[in-house]
Amino acid sequence: MTEGARKRGRAVGGVSRRTTAWLAWSVCGLILVLIACALVLVFLNRGGVPEVSENLALTMGAVVGGLIASRRPENPVGWFFLGSAGCLALTGVASEYATYGLPAAWVMAWLLSWVWVPGVMLLLCFVPLYFPDGRLVSRRWRWAVGLALWFSATGAVLSALSPGEIQNEGIVNPLGVEPLRRVLDILAPVYGVLYFILLFASAASLVVRYRRSGSAERQQIKWLAFAALAIPLWFLTNAPVQAAAPNVFRVVDALVFSTLIPVASGIAILKYRLYDIDIIINRTLVYGSLTVSLALIYFGGVTLTQALLRTLADQQELPQLVIVASTLVIAALFNPLRRRIQAFIDRRFYRRKYDAAKTLQGFSTKLRDETDLEVLRGDLVEVVRETMQPAHVSLWLRPSSDMGLRRELSR
Repeated sequence: MTEGARKRGRAVGGVSRRTTAWLAWSVCGLILVLIACALVLVFLNRGGVPEVSENLALTMGAVVGGLIASRRPENPVGWFFLGSAGCLALTGVASEYATYGLPAAWVMAWLLSWVWVPGVMLLLCFVPLYFPDGRLVSRRWRWAVGLALWFSATGAVLSALSPGEIQNEGIVNPLGVEPLRRVLDILAPVYGVLYFILLFASAASLVVRYRRSGSAERQQIKWLAFAALAIPLWFLTNAPVQAAAPNVFRVVDALVFSTLIPVASGIAILKYRLYDIDIIINRTLVYGSLTVSLALIYFGGVTLTQALLRTLADQQELPQLVIVASTLVIAALFNPLRRRIQAFIDRRFYRRKYDAAKTLQGFSTKLRDETDLEVLRGDLVEVVRETMQPAHVSLWLRPSSDMGLRRELSR
């Protein structure tokens, strides 16, 4: 066996990849069992169909974590996903178990009080700090890891000893220490500030990594940033969807919060269809802007028409003809508006691609009219220089004879 094969057969700490893969999928399977138990207990406690968003998020986190950890065991991000999903799944089981009142419910109530802390910290702080290659940007960022570890440990201990009701679940912490209440009230704002400092530091590390990284790693970071950006955008736009179509809202809400970040992280780390992110971002910008523009035009036109009819004709409801006409106007505006938005986004965000397309379009127009071979040769070389920006350009022209002619142009 060669040295390279031996290295490929080993993972972290001299453990074989087969062992780490078995461990990763075993942990993933255990998490899925915990999620299934939580769903059964939710059904027994409430007598209805459980909400899917949180459980789908944990399932996706566990599966993606198992996939990354089994294929890239040296990368801690996969193990972070597994650890986070495991802690949060145990939190769900503990909550429903204590609510149902099964034997030793007080143990589960105590677990519920603190086990969520490391689960949240692993997902929101450690994943961004080590994404995507499993290493920090530089040694200077060790302070953030140390602070996150200290915050997780002390936060879990203080939560485990916190008196009173746990997370508004109607369950009282059985091991809560009442004399600590005043101390915890004083420390709560301090921990809140530290928490936001850690979140900011984690996000800032991705920005620094993006600026220092090469093209492949930048594409990986784009996947995570694209998924993370969808969450605040969904917060800003979900109210009309919830009012108009509650069932659609629940499905989209579950997909946004449950699948985007784990799936995007898995694609980025495993480098599956990595460079498609630019196309996805481009299409999202175009069709997102197009949808908002058409909605504003439609509702603005309908509102204006209704106000005019109410003022001039004292008519409260819009005629069907006006609604049909508005729909036809939107249909007619779709393609022209899409082309204008696409051109604007290409000019603003994809300038190099836009300039290259314009250069090629100009050359194709000249190619139809120009007959002088020498002029075309110079134009072709110039187009290649502008669009591809190579260090060296060579052009071969083959005449009718067997002897080839090579003409080489250097920058």
